[in-house]
Amino acid sequence: MAARRGGVSLPERRDKGRSEGVLSRVSSTISQSPIVFQGKRAASDAAFVAKKLLKSTGKAAWIAGTTFLILVVPLIIEMDREQQLNELEMQQASLLGTPPVAVAPQK
Repeated sequence: MAARRGGVSLPERRDKGRSEGVLSRVSSTISQSPIVFQGKRAASDAAFVAKKLLKSTGKAAWIAGTTFLILVVPLIIEMDREQQLNELEMQQASLLGTPPVAVAPQK
């Protein structure tokens, strides 16, 4: 006779064909409920809308940036050149002793 260690032995399972536990059955029941299905569908729809929104926002940002580079940056550069030219003319005029040219008031 072999010596037994331990205390209480568990009874054998009656339904050996069914290996699912209570937690597994509850989990599968909850995951197959219509509320979970609707939640998953809503999350999927929200992700789709967010992806489309980000994509269109990126396109709009690219269009705005390109337009700024093509139209506004050359204008800023030209205005800076004109300002530098005016300052140079005023410097030369002051060195030569001629009074600076004032802008005539408009009527």
